[in-house]
Amino acid sequence: MSLADKVLAVNDDLPIRSDKPVHSGKVRSVYWLTDSDSRRLIEENNYDVAPDAPLAIMVISDRISAFECIWQAEGGMRGVPGKGAALNAISNHWFKLFREQGLAESHILDVPHPLVWIVQKAKPVMIEAICRQYITGSMWRAYEKGERVFCGIQMVEGLGRDEKLPELLITPSTKGILTGIPGVPEVDDVNVSRADIENNYVAFKFSNPGDIDIYEKLLSEGFSVISDELAKLDQVFVDTKFEFGYVTDRAGNDKLIYMDEVGTPDSSRIWDGPSYRDGKVVENSKESFRQLLLGHFPEPEILLDKNRMDERTALARDNPLPESVMMAVSNTYVSLSEKITGQTLEISDNPKAEILAVLREKYGLVD
Repeated sequence: MSLADKVLAVNDDLPIRSDKPVHSGKVRSVYWLTDSDSRRLIEENNYDVAPDAPLAIMVISDRISAFECIWQAEGGMRGVPGKGAALNAISNHWFKLFREQGLAESHILDVPHPLVWIVQKAKPVMIEAICRQYITGSMWRAYEKGERVFCGIQMVEGLGRDEKLPELLITPSTKGILTGIPGVPEVDDVNVSRADIENNYVAFKFSNPGDIDIYEKLLSEGFSVISDELAKLDQVFVDTKFEFGYVTDRAGNDKLIYMDEVGTPDSSRIWDGPSYRDGKVVENSKESFRQLLLGHFPEPEILLDKNRMDERTALARDNPLPESVMMAVSNTYVSLSEKITGQTLEISDNPKAEILAVLREKYGLVD
C-alpha cells in the first residue's frame, strides 16, 4: 500500500444517511443527520442536548490548505498522512481539558473514529476570535509599517519582530460577510474592535451584551490552559483562533460553547522553545508549510496578493509538491499530537472502510 492510499483526500462522498446536502469545507465535511436519527442517538447515548437538537457527523480529511488553496504532492498524494487524525486528537485533548477545568463544553458529543466527530448544531457567533501572545506575521508586518492601533487596541512603541507582547491581545475579525455595521467593510475576515462588537452585538449573533465578557473570558482562559500545557513540552504558544456558538442543553439552558477546532497546528502558531531562546523561530504549525510555499515558487507575491486568486489557484492545481514536503508536514503534525496527548497516533490503512464500519455497526447510520 502506498502512502497516497493512506490519505483521506475526499470526505464528502460517504453513504451516511442524511436528508440534507453534505457541507464540505477546506478540510472538514459535515453530514446532517435526519431528525429521527438525531433523536435516536441522543436517547441511546444520553447526550446532554435538547431532545430535538440537530446532530451531524463531521469527517475530517487529510487535505492541506494554505493561502486559500488545496495543495497536493507528486505520486497522487492529495493530502498529508496522519494530518486529520492529528488535528482531531489535539482538539479533543484541549476540549477535554477545558471541560475538566470548568471553562465550557464544545460542540463534540462523541468520537466514533480518529477522523470523525458526532457534533451538535450550534448557532455560531460571527467572530474569528484571535488571541496573540507574540507579535509576528501580519501583525508584525503592519506594525513595521507604522500601524499602532489593532482592533481598537493601542500598541506600545519599540516592539521587535517575534517579541513577546506586554499582555495577551484579543484581536477579533469578522466571520463571514456582515452587513450594516458602521465602519466595518462588508467583506469576510475584517479586523474589528470590542466597541464594534458591543455596539452591534446582535449583528455578531451574541444573545446579549454580557456574553461578550463571557466569550473574552473563555478565549483568554482557554489560551492560558493551552499555553501552560505547551510550555511543559517546551513549546511556545504564539497565537491562535477560537470559534464560539450557542447550544441548548437537555434542561433547556442556552450556553456559549467552543466549536470548530482549538490549539491545533492549523489554527495556531506554535514555536519550538529551545530554538526561540537561541534567537531562531522554528514553526511547529502550518506556518512552516506556508513559509515553504513562499520559498518554493519564483513569484511568492502571487500567494500574498488576494487580487491574484486565479493565478494562485492555478499554481496549486498545476504544481504538485515533492512528496518529501508532505511527509515533513506529516511529521510535524503527528509528532506534535503525540507530544500533546502522550499517545501514539494510529494512521489508518483504509480510513473510509473503517469509518463506514463503525458508523454502520455502532451507530446505525449507514444503510
